[in-house]
Amino acid sequence: MLDPKRKLTYTIDMLFGKDTSLALPLHRLEFTFSKRTGKVKHVMLDGVLLCTFRSDGGIALTVDGARILAKSDTFREHCITVSDDAARYVAEGRSVFCKHVVWYGSRIDVGSEVAVLNEGREVIAVGRAVIPSALLKYLKQGVAVKVREGIKGRS
Repeated sequence: MLDPKRKLTYTIDMLFGKDTSLALPLHRLEFTFSKRTGKVKHVMLDGVLLCTFRSDGGIALTVDGARILAKSDTFREHCITVSDDAARYVAEGRSVFCKHVVWYGSRIDVGSEVAVLNEGREVIAVGRAVIPSALLKYLKQGVAVKVREGIKGRS
């Protein structure tokens, strides 16, 4: 069975680009495992959830996980920046609409994990892309990102 730290680094580098995982403090990470399958389930740093491994092999990032990965330039290509007008609604967990997108990375595909940033480049939410980056420049209506977690919607 693959070492959990190696599995995490391989998965993050595969999903977000080579060397993105270098932003993670691997020596401080904690892992929880499924009792039934024995596979890695959650990744935590000092008791704070960073991401969850999905059954399809992907990763569901939390805002805290995205903040750490946002230090990497390659991860930035998986981010969307929204206008400050929309940022407060997105931070509450509302979806990102195309007309509010100010900047977007070139590696965003349909269904890919996306970090949403405000104009100050701070992570305010995470979610899944509905529209690929190739179409974002042409569309001015519709949902661009379905937000899973915003910074204000956390308890």
